[in-house]
Formats: sequence, structure tokens, C-alpha cells
Amino acid sequence: MEADVIDKSEPFHVKTDADRTDITEHTRDDKPRMNFITVCDRSAPCRHTNVQPTKYSCTECGKCCRNSHDLERHRKSHSGEKPFECTACSKRFTRPESLVMHNKLHSGEKPYKCDVCEKAFSQSGNLNVHMRVHTGDKPYKCSVCNKVFRQSGVRNKHMRLHTGEKLYKCGVCDKAFSESGTLSTHMSIHTGEKPFKCLLCDRRFRVSSILQKHTRRIHQRDITAKS
Repeated sequence: MEADVIDKSEPFHVKTDADRTDITEHTRDDKPRMNFITVCDRSAPCRHTNVQPTKYSCTECGKCCRNSHDLERHRKSHSGEKPFECTACSKRFTRPESLVMHNKLHSGEKPYKCDVCEKAFSQSGNLNVHMRVHTGDKPYKCSVCNKVFRQSGVRNKHMRLHTGEKLYKCGVCDKAFSESGTLSTHMSIHTGEKPFKCLLCDRRFRVSSILQKHTRRIHQRDITAKS
């Protein structure tokens, strides 16, 4: 018997009796094996890949993970822990693969090229999202207001405007945020970390937007003169 496959283009899917009367698949030795989850704790949209219900679910947001390693890695998004640091700009990441992809920004490597406008990208996923600019495809829809989005992450952030969810909590002062990036920026208040360095005067800043304002306000004349 062939197992049904969850359509990953849909952000949230729960198997019901309407989908299949028997959700077990029998192996050759006739031992039943559960293939799909039947429940999910998560109120926000979630994608599943053959995870067991609640076994590896986040206690903060209910997200289902495939194994304990993925769950531990996901929990860092709530704690703000970012152990992997870029040696070029000191930006930090929760996952080593994110650091590898980030390093391509410094190397200038952009192996993924758009066939329509020849714009190039350092990551294949960014190219895939970019292609929707040309196709007009917006596959992710808000279930509350029907607004559509090119990226699932943007849609999920938008959903929090309706729900008021603030999943990312500071472990020092208990202040909560709707986005992990905002929590990371906030954490620098407690740590004193200033990862964004001005290349012209060596001043450092907590957030990149303040560095950009500093560059325009203080160094724009020097930049213009050099160009």
C-alpha cells in the first residue's frame, strides 16, 4: 500500500478520517507503522514531515520537530542563543549552516542566477523566492484577512498581527517579542554587544539600521568625495 504524502505547499495539514480511514501502513511483516501525525498543538501555521504528535514539540510555541536535535536547535530561536559567530563582521547565528550561507555575503559568491533578469543569489532558496516576482505567484494566504504573500515566513509574521502572539521571550527581563530578530536586537541591551562596526571610523552599534544612519549622517560627504 502506498503511503499518502502530505502536500508541503499547504502550511498546515492534519490527517482526518475524511482523508483516510486507516492511517497506518503495514510492512511486509504485518506490523503497523504510523506514518503521519493526527494532532498538532500549534495554533500558528506549521509544516510537518512525519513527526509523532507532541513527542518533539516546542513548549514555547508548539512547533513540531523531527527529532531531539532539531528541537534543541529550534529552542535557541526563543532563548536568543547564537553560538556561531562570523569572523568578518561578528554577526552571530543559531545554526552553523546559517553561518556558512552568511559567509557567502563576504566572499561575494552568488552561484544561483535568475534566467529572466540575471540577478544572482548566494542561496538557492532566495532565487526560488525571487522567481515569484516574475511569476506573480503568492502561494501563502492569511486565513484571517486573505492577504497573500510570496514567502511563508512573511505570512507567519503577518499572522501575529491578528493573534497578538509574542513567542520570543527575553530570559533576562521577560519582555516578549513577535519576531526572533527583535529579541536578538533586544538581548544586546543586556549583553552590551555591538556587532555592527563602521568601516570608516571604527564606531560600533547594536543594530545595523543605526550604523546605516551613522554612515549617512557622518560619512556621506567623505563617501561622495571618494566616488
